Amino acid sequence: MAHRILIADDDADTLDGLTTLLTGWGYEVEQARDGEEAFQRALAFRPDLVIADLVMSGMDGLALASALQQDLPSATVIILTGHATVDTAVTAMKRGVYDYITKPVETRRLRPLIEKALEKAEILREVTLLRRQLKDARGLGRLLGTSRSMQEIYHLIEVAAPTGAPVLISGESGTGKELVARTLHEMSPRRKAPFVAVNCSAIPESLLESELFGHEKGAFTGALERRAGYFELADKGTIFLDEIVEMSPALQAKYLRILQEGTVRRLGGKGEMNVDVRIIAATNKDPVKAVKDGAFREDLFYRLNVFAVAMPPLRQRKEDIPLLVEAFIEEFNAKYDKRVKGLDEASLQLLMQWNWPGNVRELRNIIERATVACPTDIITRDGLPLASTPRLATPAETPMAGVEDAVVIPVGTKLDDAERDLLLRTLAKHDGNKTRAADILGITPKTLRSKLARYEGREPA
Repeated sequence: MAHRILIADDDADTLDGLTTLLTGWGYEVEQARDGEEAFQRALAFRPDLVIADLVMSGMDGLALASALQQDLPSATVIILTGHATVDTAVTAMKRGVYDYITKPVETRRLRPLIEKALEKAEILREVTLLRRQLKDARGLGRLLGTSRSMQEIYHLIEVAAPTGAPVLISGESGTGKELVARTLHEMSPRRKAPFVAVNCSAIPESLLESELFGHEKGAFTGALERRAGYFELADKGTIFLDEIVEMSPALQAKYLRILQEGTVRRLGGKGEMNVDVRIIAATNKDPVKAVKDGAFREDLFYRLNVFAVAMPPLRQRKEDIPLLVEAFIEEFNAKYDKRVKGLDEASLQLLMQWNWPGNVRELRNIIERATVACPTDIITRDGLPLASTPRLATPAETPMAGVEDAVVIPVGTKLDDAERDLLLRTLAKHDGNKTRAADILGITPKTLRSKLARYEGREPA
């Protein structure tokens, strides 16, 4: 069955020329001479692709794209424009436009663009079907939660995933930023290509440039062989740069150049290589504040912030806790060959009252430990690691009333539990900045990382 394409343009010559061309390529084509007519025809014709002029009387191309996104979300839109600018491109992507092409239209560029846009349309149909199936279910892809804040996240993912636009994800540590990135990749046309995740804060600054861009043999002491960087390894796929604000401004500038030009040069290399990579970045800091503080280049922020996804902390979506607990118990039953059925009411109430400074990651670790140690088929309050850990008290409940972020540690609390809570609270207070938290606690960042790894049951980084 031929793909259906609707062309909207108030220039008769352009309209007839494109109709003849696309019909010759085997597509089923209909015409519209303005945005309003195009919208009405689209509702009846149900096109896979709409090619619309940017400037039309009444409803212009961008307004048409917005209207179609609401009433015909499976249709992909390409904008025709006589004067393309970066601002126009960013605005178009935010309206759900797949791409734009300048007039006069070059046939050699139009055909592959249409083919890629139609591939996106297929994915949009899959996403629409998936959303219908998941409307009353548990989440989207690897993400769990039915709260309103998570529904808003799912909508952003649906809009952003089929495009090639950059995405900037912000949120506290443990909120699921990498899961969002992976879901974006798995719901995109690049899902069969590599997904490469890079934690910028875990790689020493002296090695980060080599890791990202690669190096030639002999580029520096220890460079004994040529090595491809993460951008090369992610070619045709997606690269996820976690904690991007931890990059130095100088390295951020090189990263911006890749965004703008789509090329990389290995350290010690003489030539540049083209890379086709979808870029997703994340930070546990407020990106706007990081720009004001000089930690995040303003030009890079605006280039990445085409789609902004702000992950809510678990304390702001506690209604999702029962669903998350159920999923985690199911996961760890399978992993450890357990037969745990769930929590008793007292345990669930304790989880609902907790402030979760470590967010979903902390909840997952708690449930894993509780499932493994559970002697029966029901997890009780005494079986939760939280049961012996100091509750996060409000200032009014503490002997130091009015002192912000005070922590009450009852007599009898295990030392490891008290230390763990203090570390997590300090990290949360300072937006996950391990260097700052370690300084306040009077320990080295390495010691802090080691302790956190021990709490999470993994090897230190």
